Amino acid sequence: MLDVEIVSQRELAWRGNAESVTAPGTEGSVGILTDHTPLVALLTEGNVEVRGCADGRDRSFTMSGSGFLTVTANQVIVVADSVSEQSVNGQ
Repeated sequence: MLDVEIVSQRELAWRGNAESVTAPGTEGSVGILTDHTPLVALLTEGNVEVRGCADGRDRSFTMSGSGFLTVTANQVIVVADSVSEQSVNGQ
């Protein structure tokens, strides 16, 4: 499992464990699974998808402005100017 943090300039939007994270990189979509190599990627506006969450809910966040993503030792941190959680599958 990945330890995931989704952070905006103002607050921690969400933290939890998940199986995968997909984010809108400036060079294309970035997909992260367990045991991914260390990575720093610049992000652009779009949706960050968090799947296989430990609580059984998939999550989707809309990112506005610029941001970045880091991956180290199964920890994924997504930082953006603004983040808002969207409903997934009516949840």
